[in-house]
Amino acid sequence: MLSTATAQLVPRHPRPHDLLWLTNADMVVPLAPLPLPSWASADWILEAPVVVRRQTMDTSTLLPVGLRGRERNQRLAACVPHASVARCVSPEMLAQRRTDTPANGIAALETLAGLRPLLDDIGLPWGPTGGVGFMLATGLPVLRVQSDLDLVLRAPSPLDHRQTTLLSRLMNRTTCRIDLQIDTGFGGFSFAEWLAGRDRVLLKTDVGPLLTHDPWQAKAQAV
Repeated sequence: MLSTATAQLVPRHPRPHDLLWLTNADMVVPLAPLPLPSWASADWILEAPVVVRRQTMDTSTLLPVGLRGRERNQRLAACVPHASVARCVSPEMLAQRRTDTPANGIAALETLAGLRPLLDDIGLPWGPTGGVGFMLATGLPVLRVQSDLDLVLRAPSPLDHRQTTLLSRLMNRTTCRIDLQIDTGFGGFSFAEWLAGRDRVLLKTDVGPLLTHDPWQAKAQAV
């Protein structure tokens, strides 16, 4: 579990995949006009972080977030006021922290431990997201034995040949499924989809999904 002391001050613009702890459970506003489900109790919301998701909000004071419960099907899109956020942990912070969390037969944790040196060698900021990032940040038992390993790599410029080669090798040296997202700063796309050489890739952005020939030029194309 990541301690409060190592959590950074809340950035002005939290990025997708950042984990946020709230000061007040009552500040969570679900997108659908309905009450929060029973699993999203006030106690749980104050114990478990919400995760920043991609969506443009109508006001600069609100952040788009996702809630997750202990079970895989317990997910909810919501928004929270920026002022209600007490602290923030990014995937990069989790990557820098060498944890002694036992894998206990969970393939995703074993895979992450084995891939750390290779990911560090890429030379770009990266970190675990999804269930693995959530568990490493909180210690809450949300992983299953065969959970996927979700990763994000921040790449504001196109990957060079060396980086692409290392990442492709990394994807083949695993005992569990890896979902590697490349974040360009404007949006995120699947490395596996891009590596497959498809004519266009799906780029997830704050304004919605875009099909693009070049994910690093999509912002200019979208304007």
